[in-house]
Amino acid sequence: MTLPLLPGEIAWYATGRFYAADDGTLADYGYFLHLPFPDVPLFDGPPGAPPSEATAHFTFAARPFTAGGVANGALSLSLDPVGEFSLYLQRQPAASFDRPASFARGERIATFRRTSLVAGTTVAVAVGAVLAPVAGGTIFSARLVDSLPFEFGGRLLDLADAIGAGITQFGTSAATPVTPPPAGYTTMLPFTGSALALGLAG
Repeated sequence: MTLPLLPGEIAWYATGRFYAADDGTLADYGYFLHLPFPDVPLFDGPPGAPPSEATAHFTFAARPFTAGGVANGALSLSLDPVGEFSLYLQRQPAASFDRPASFARGERIATFRRTSLVAGTTVAVAVGAVLAPVAGGTIFSARLVDSLPFEFGGRLLDLADAIGAGITQFGTSAATPVTPPPAGYTTMLPFTGSALALGLAG
């Protein structure tokens, strides 16, 4: 049995990429570097091998959405609406940042819904007469709306047992896109996220 985390304890570390599609929608996809499943392998391959999306057993994918924006001098704010993202178990890892849909393969083990508008902030500095972005960040909370028990690593696991009602995630994104983006997309931007457990519901 997975021991429940206390409110404010680390629920996960994740890394991925934001994608802007040709149709103007946005989504993020990636994989987990840490989850609250002690002694459960997160990656395929020999011990000590560097983790990557291609070897990740646990991935995530957002439902595409359309965002707004606000400019305030050197700050650019992206306003993301309430939306959902899901976690997946890939028993045979096969994700690739060149194929965003590959992160939504395997067994869906949980779905979260963001509880409010998400404001993402990009900070810029003056380079001559031009403002150049240097970093970006987001903070959002998401409630766990669905969690499915599954067997893996010789254990019966359920994310709801560990994190309770949901998470609050702090994210940092790079300012420089990865090029070229996959076909059908205009931009691909790396990010990392650290999530805290909200604790048991009720």
